[in-house]
Amino acid sequence: MTDQAPNEARVIPLRPGSTRPTSARPATPPRTGPRPAEPLWRDLVGDVLRRERLAQERTLKDVADAARISMPYLSEVERGRKEASSEVLAAAARALGLGLGDLLAQAQGELVRLTSRHPGAHGRTSTSSSYNGLCLAA
Repeated sequence: MTDQAPNEARVIPLRPGSTRPTSARPATPPRTGPRPAEPLWRDLVGDVLRRERLAQERTLKDVADAARISMPYLSEVERGRKEASSEVLAAAARALGLGLGDLLAQAQGELVRLTSRHPGAHGRTSTSSSYNGLCLAA
């Protein structure tokens, strides 16, 4: 048997010979100001849908009926309150005469435009990368 108490956890170090430092963690450098929050994808997509609908001078009801989704749900998607599925986004885009790729490309362009205003955000500038594509992960 072991000499441990039954309710006591046994600690196994991940790196042999490593010990935890006994001193306090070093202080983090103070922020120079609040970092601007990156926009949410659902806000960007909703903005594109609303902008496109208004540019076509169409009502929420008209687009929702054409997309076969409820008007209140489309309104919430446009306002960035709902994370719409790809099927719903594709239906709304089609109702506006766009493909899903067009909708997502416009949202990605908006994301690049908004984040390039704040080059200090997250330690990188958006122009430091040669990649200018869209990458989504499920």
